[in-house]
Amino acid sequence: MKRVRPSSLAVIGLGAIGGSLAWQARLAGVQRVVGYSPDRAEGIQALKAAAITDLADTPARAVQGAELVVLAVPPRPTLDLIALLASSLEPAALLTDVCSVKVPVVREAVSAGLGDRFAGAHPLAGTHETGFVSARPDRLRGCVVYICESGTPESHGAAGSVASFWEHTLEAQPVRIAAEHHDRQLAWTSHLPQAVAYALARSLAERGLGGVSYGSGVRDTTRLAGSNPDLWVDILLYNAPAVSEALAQTEAQVTELRRLLANGDAPGLRAYLRAAQSFRQGIDR
Repeated sequence: MKRVRPSSLAVIGLGAIGGSLAWQARLAGVQRVVGYSPDRAEGIQALKAAAITDLADTPARAVQGAELVVLAVPPRPTLDLIALLASSLEPAALLTDVCSVKVPVVREAVSAGLGDRFAGAHPLAGTHETGFVSARPDRLRGCVVYICESGTPESHGAAGSVASFWEHTLEAQPVRIAAEHHDRQLAWTSHLPQAVAYALARSLAERGLGGVSYGSGVRDTTRLAGSNPDLWVDILLYNAPAVSEALAQTEAQVTELRRLLANGDAPGLRAYLRAAQSFRQGIDR
């Protein structure tokens, strides 16, 4: 796909990211945007909102005639769809995805013989909300999106076209990155916070504080635990080694905090908290 804006686009999965991507592409002038969702009602919502021009009843029918196909579903269905759709894509069509893990997806694309026509993508625009109701026509505008080549001989061109689509059609900021580096980095910046939010929510649930009104502290720190578990089972398992390493180092920080409390070490505790505060304030700068 040499043109910056495809004339025909297929989006498989119409939730927060897929629905937003389709919607924004339509507003950017993509003439034909075919959507597919396993939840028929979700697809009808997208059609009524004019986020898509057509609603297909199967993924294979959705990709017919599409110059670019975007898989916007969790990792396991993404892997299944790559194998399923390999023979259904148009000869010159490109394939991409939006998963938060890239190594297994890139590997599957190469295995399916699509390495030269595939580039992985991961927009940093996620939300704990699910379904097309959480889609926005501007959710992806300005976001960083990681682009991962497959490593096959012609993959550089595919990655360039996918990056161009994100930059010029969706107004995002593409950043090239190796799939392995992406997964190690995201283990810390995305998957660890998600795992910790789930662990904190579990701890509070098991404590059983009946009749308690939870304030903003609990609500803010457990917000991510409201995410779809089916999605995160896939992500955490596919990136388990890197996530486990991040969790182990986080456990060491919790152990240190407990030690400071047990010793009544006010200066040490203050230094610990200030270091954390400084990092958090730096994120917003």
